[in-house]
Amino acid sequence: MNDFYSFGLPESLVQSLDRLQFKTPTPIQVAAIPLALKGRDILGSAQTGTGKTAAFGIPLVAKLLANPQGSALVITPTRELATQVMQALRDLLGKTSPIRTALIIGGEAMGKQFQQLRTNPRLFVGTPGRINDHLSRGTLKLNDTNFLVLDEMDRMLDMGFSIQIEQIRKHLPKERQTMLFSATMPQNILRLAESYLTQPERIAVGSTSNPAAKIKQEMVALSEVDKYPQLLTQLEKREGSVIIFIKTKYGAEKMAKRLKDDHHSADALHGDLRHNKRESVIKAFRNSKYRILVATDVAARGLDIPHIEHVINYDLPQCPEDYIHRIGRTARAGAEGEAICFVTPADKGKWYAINRLMNPNTPMEAPPRDHKKGSSRSGPKKWGRGPGGDHRSESRGNAPRSEPRGDFRGDRKGSQGRDYSRDQRSETSRDPNRVPSRDPNRAPSAAPSRDPNRTPSSWTPKKDYGRDPNRTTSRDPNRTPSRDHARDQRPAGSAPRKTWSDKPVARRPQRP
Repeated sequence: MNDFYSFGLPESLVQSLDRLQFKTPTPIQVAAIPLALKGRDILGSAQTGTGKTAAFGIPLVAKLLANPQGSALVITPTRELATQVMQALRDLLGKTSPIRTALIIGGEAMGKQFQQLRTNPRLFVGTPGRINDHLSRGTLKLNDTNFLVLDEMDRMLDMGFSIQIEQIRKHLPKERQTMLFSATMPQNILRLAESYLTQPERIAVGSTSNPAAKIKQEMVALSEVDKYPQLLTQLEKREGSVIIFIKTKYGAEKMAKRLKDDHHSADALHGDLRHNKRESVIKAFRNSKYRILVATDVAARGLDIPHIEHVINYDLPQCPEDYIHRIGRTARAGAEGEAICFVTPADKGKWYAINRLMNPNTPMEAPPRDHKKGSSRSGPKKWGRGPGGDHRSESRGNAPRSEPRGDFRGDRKGSQGRDYSRDQRSETSRDPNRVPSRDPNRAPSAAPSRDPNRTPSSWTPKKDYGRDPNRTTSRDPNRTPSRDHARDQRPAGSAPRKTWSDKPVARRPQRP
């Protein structure tokens, strides 16, 4: 099949493909679209940049246009990929299509999504977390969803979405068509496909462990100190848009700021950015407003920007499969691109794993073990979990305690009420005739170092500030107090002045 007309697609969809200048289908599209139009479940894998989105998007849109009932759901691992998939499906539907859509992703205002869901959409694209939020609220109904697409399934499993996807599946009807696509196909994906798919058609185009053939790969061995100077050298001698992959979010921000200080137009993209900020960064890079995009692995999947010519792995990925996705951001749709990796002595293990993934049949020598801090050692670990599950030092032994620990809150009773303040040893373990280690009647070995009766050399008697019993008091015992004197000055017959003690006190009546 050399064109899309031979698939028997609806006329409006063919017009959309012509407007988008889709002329010749890719191998994954040729293999997947006819089977999907027949209603078969598909387990598909292909290299990055080979048109997997259109491989499930074209039959999805054709089903919605042909059947006025039912809806479709597409689940992706990241917000960026969900937004990109939604934009691609809206382009296939066309601006005048009566089919309404809803983008359900995290980081976006719930009110906006409530408005989209009130319009009775038939096409849903979202991430697992936010889809489950709407399902629990009751604002999303999937009882008539008869078309399910799981895109980048391996990435969703790596991110821990398997439980959330299983919860979503409970709200779907059993009679449905399911398509599962991934750039890599590990064994856990194949096992999961048995429960999600019904007699699926296995489609594999190209090698899932090798990148596109038109990507020129290069490796630079250097030290950690030389990485940034080498990066500047590579940026100066290369032309075109560049994406630099960094390991951490903080490292991406720091690298983008450092490149700006060195007069390079750069910006950072990572998971801590708000959704609007991430969208603006991707849009600006897509429109070539700056040349360099510093990103974490959040941009390794599904980011389709055709003018990316160079991919620089400043930090190697933690997972070997992510390397294929990273360098797949260049050489999209048959174009050419270059990828360069910085490998330090600490990255030998990661680089070895990447080579084993891409060249499984080539014998390679394993890198030597690094016996520095953090690597495996032959000696005892300082802290670790032993076979008994205790977090104590291996030098002290990992055998579990024979007695429960006390709670150390003033008493010495353990969790079972046993008193540990007394000696728990049996009486037979003590020898009643044993001689004590110290004689209580023995004389002290030496005289005390200080005589309590001696007079210090710099001793001076303290001044006695007490009352002298022989002194004469200053007060006259026969004097009239000032209060009595004031009371005697009143006129004769006048009533005495009332004080607070003369006020009547309210007493509680006693019971009879």
